[in-house]
Amino acid sequence: MADHFARPESGPIPALRWEEPPEGPVLVVLDQTRLPQEEVELVCTDVQALVGAIRTLAVRGAPLLGLAGAYGIALAAARGYDVNEAAEALAHARPTAVNLEYGVRRAVTAFREAGSGQGVAAALAEARALHAQDAAASAAMAEQGERLLAELVPGGGYRILTHCNTGALVSGGEGTAFAVVMAAHKAGELRRLWVDETRPLLQGARLTTYEAARAGMAYTLLADNAAGSLFTAGEVDAVLVGADRIAADGSTANKVGTYPLAVLAKYHHVPFVVVAPTTTVDLATPDGSAIEIEQRAGSEVTDLAPSPLGTQAYNPAFDITPPELITAIVTENGIVSPVTSPSLAAVCPA
Repeated sequence: MADHFARPESGPIPALRWEEPPEGPVLVVLDQTRLPQEEVELVCTDVQALVGAIRTLAVRGAPLLGLAGAYGIALAAARGYDVNEAAEALAHARPTAVNLEYGVRRAVTAFREAGSGQGVAAALAEARALHAQDAAASAAMAEQGERLLAELVPGGGYRILTHCNTGALVSGGEGTAFAVVMAAHKAGELRRLWVDETRPLLQGARLTTYEAARAGMAYTLLADNAAGSLFTAGEVDAVLVGADRIAADGSTANKVGTYPLAVLAKYHHVPFVVVAPTTTVDLATPDGSAIEIEQRAGSEVTDLAPSPLGTQAYNPAFDITPPELITAIVTENGIVSPVTSPSLAAVCPA
């Protein structure tokens, strides 16, 4: 069961939090489909509600999906549901983001190892540990990414182009790529953030602008197909994006529209940087061709602007950027550049 309620308090609303009211534990998530017009929270009292929130993109973004998966196992255990069934439903709610399955697996392992009577506490503790780990990773990536920007764009005053949304809405901290942008902004080195709309669901237009405005950044929204004009005019110093899965060879899956940006950046000799925690790296996936790409409903495209009845739509949620187009991958454990299998494996925990 899930209910919506508006949270009237001032200040940023966390993307996800665990609460324990008298009627039983719940997972509360900020409904990102309602932003920026409304700041409304969705209260998930069971795994079915959480799976629905994930599939409809009320909860989204690779690191946050990992947290949702871990907390979802704790919720199932606390509410007396079958943990194995919950794990199956959560892990397959969206196929591309590896963090979702990773978070589920960590919480399930903790639940099973704790034994009878301690499983709920163990699963919740693991979810909270992952939450803290993600926040720490976000801070580390921000620091390392800001240092990399200084090397790639001497003189500061960065004009950064980004795609989709990679801020606090997708993380236990300030995000991935957006955390680097935030660090540059706080240091007074962000001249302009260029924000792709990110069609068809407009995560850039709705969510990145929401976070940029809240932070007081200088930002400009652009149609996705206007990015080439910016490159031609010499208005982009670097491209910073996140990732939903990184294969062993360094290929990255990210929101559809990322690959064309990488091609543009390569042609115009502009650094293209991926920022993602090591929990997004999947060394068991050899290369980009082995990453399953989520295909979403065609109605997301045809309903954006009414199309003739019966119009078919091609709507992949992600595309693949090969390593030869990536200048560097910023992780919490170090910067991978050049992007190769050995250099990527070197920053990943054993």
